[in-house]
Amino acid sequence: MTRTFRTMPLTAMFGIAVILFYAVLVIFAPLIAPHGQAEIVGAQYEPWGGAFPLGTDSLGRDMLSRLIWGARNTVSIALATTILAFTIGAVAGLLAAALGGWVDLLLSRIVDILMAVPSLIFTLLALSALGPGIMNLILVIAVLDSTRVFRLARATAMNVMVMDYVEAAKLRGEGTWWVIRREVLPNIAAPLIAEFGLRFCFVFLTISALAFLGLGLPPPMADWGSMVRDNASLITFGDVTPLLPAGAIALLTVAVNFVVDWMLHRASGLKD
Repeated sequence: MTRTFRTMPLTAMFGIAVILFYAVLVIFAPLIAPHGQAEIVGAQYEPWGGAFPLGTDSLGRDMLSRLIWGARNTVSIALATTILAFTIGAVAGLLAAALGGWVDLLLSRIVDILMAVPSLIFTLLALSALGPGIMNLILVIAVLDSTRVFRLARATAMNVMVMDYVEAAKLRGEGTWWVIRREVLPNIAAPLIAEFGLRFCFVFLTISALAFLGLGLPPPMADWGSMVRDNASLITFGDVTPLLPAGAIALLTVAVNFVVDWMLHRASGLKD
């Protein structure tokens, strides 16, 4: 572990530090935030300073508190969505590669149909039909994002399924799940872990975009996308308050990408 940190590039160190900082905000938001996420504590659009270091929003809620609560809500929901999408996509992709035949054909055609429609348009239509809500948001985005995970898991697993050690395991009488768990999955773990980080970024940005369009978390829950929308009018007066949640979104996205790039570089076996 010590050698890994010594050889880690500065970009990866920066990314890990930012991710750890966000993790602290997510876990300890109720203790760190000065006020509740829906608590009205002042007048509309209070200036920065004094009791409100980052001012207040259009309803008089503390912006600093809303930013901290927004980290807890947005990041935790994006993480849960990514885990669900990865579980669905990876399991389906591994099964398609291991079983082949009509299973592979059926799953691949379903994925092709889902990927044929632009994901944002499909998400907007699905949420409009199902109605707003956290569970609907998680399920719709997870199902759509699982298609990308499926393609990667299937492609990498099929390369492993033709190896001699997999054929030897089948000749020994090992079952499909044993082969997937003991032979295939360990050999494709590196690209899947890297894809998990990238998927998290895309899910995180999708949730923020939907919140900006009014289909994100239900009010009064704080999330960064809706905070940008609610305070966008301040930009006209030269106030940078709406850029704070946008900057928080960009910072986490860049940090995760730095860590993913480093992990891919390590997994590739390339030398600096």
